[in-house]
Amino acid sequence: MKPSTLRHVFNLWPPFLSSGIHVTEIAADWRFARVELRMRPWNRNYVGTHFGGSLFAMTDPFWMLLVKESLGRDYYVWDKAAEIEFVKPGKGTVHAEFRLDEVILDEIRADAANGQKHLRWMPVDVFNTQHEVVARVRKQIYVRLKPEARNR
Repeated sequence: MKPSTLRHVFNLWPPFLSSGIHVTEIAADWRFARVELRMRPWNRNYVGTHFGGSLFAMTDPFWMLLVKESLGRDYYVWDKAAEIEFVKPGKGTVHAEFRLDEVILDEIRADAANGQKHLRWMPVDVFNTQHEVVARVRKQIYVRLKPEARNR
């Protein structure tokens, strides 16, 4: 699937659509994604700020997706663990940007070259419109080179 098509699918996907999550960009080379969470009456918590689950959900699939698509079909890639730290109450529209550079991909390839699993923590911050950190999220991704790819 092309990144632009996947972006549209995400924006129509009921869990994102109903939460106010909007994917604004997925780069053609799979090295960047930007996601927004818009404040809606149905995604506010008891004290009028963004529901923490929505802040977490807006970051959920993107590290795994970018790494998987950047590495290609020779690798198994999935999420292994995650954590979130709420730093400041989130109000209005908040956003997160995911940037994957070649250095990280080279390190992952090197660490997974022998067929052993590679676990890597990938951080992303969620910002408000004043560019203040609202939440810090870390996702641990699992990467393993497929057996058939080792034999090439």
